[in-house]
Amino acid sequence: MKRNIVIAAVTAAALIGGGTATALATTGDDEGSARQAATSQLSNDDVRDDRDDDAEKTASADVTASEAIASALKHTSGTVVSAELDDEDDSDKVVWTVDVLSGDNTWHSVSVDPANGKVLGSHTDDEDDTAQVRAALKGSSVTAGEAAKAAAGKGVVTSVDLDDDGKKKSWEAETRTSGGAEQDWKIDLASGKVTADRADAQDDDADHADDQD
Repeated sequence: MKRNIVIAAVTAAALIGGGTATALATTGDDEGSARQAATSQLSNDDVRDDRDDDAEKTASADVTASEAIASALKHTSGTVVSAELDDEDDSDKVVWTVDVLSGDNTWHSVSVDPANGKVLGSHTDDEDDTAQVRAALKGSSVTAGEAAKAAAGKGVVTSVDLDDDGKKKSWEAETRTSGGAEQDWKIDLASGKVTADRADAQDDDADHADDQD
């Protein structure tokens, strides 16, 4: 659009003055490259902002994942299936959200204060994968709390969740280092062995390759 305006203005000036003029305009390809570079820069800035926000959340949590799980179980007995440090209802308040499956197959979402470990509240949820979760945990000797403790040797645990898809069931944990780097881990349900999530690493490599393109 700007290119057309420049050409039109120069052409009009040439006609009025009775002379000739030469217009230099940015080509469409150059404009496209500029827009792509700007978009890429904005995307990178957004990623950095997200990482900074996540780092602040982690730094503000004095209560570890395993401690939050223990507090949730004191409030609501059952089996913890996941725990995550995240914003509460898209607000600025950060809490531990712990999902507990009780003995009567009722799902409870328990909010735990990351500063002191106090339970802030809880509510029941409707889930349709209860049988799948029970089947995945059958025979398991490693709890979510124990998985969180095992993964804590890799960094600050910001989430732990049951991976009940596929043949190989496991706990999944996300950690963050003091420098802000994130890493996903798998914790064996029987042995508690912690290994890097190779699938996650491959996804990150693919995303990086796409960014380079």
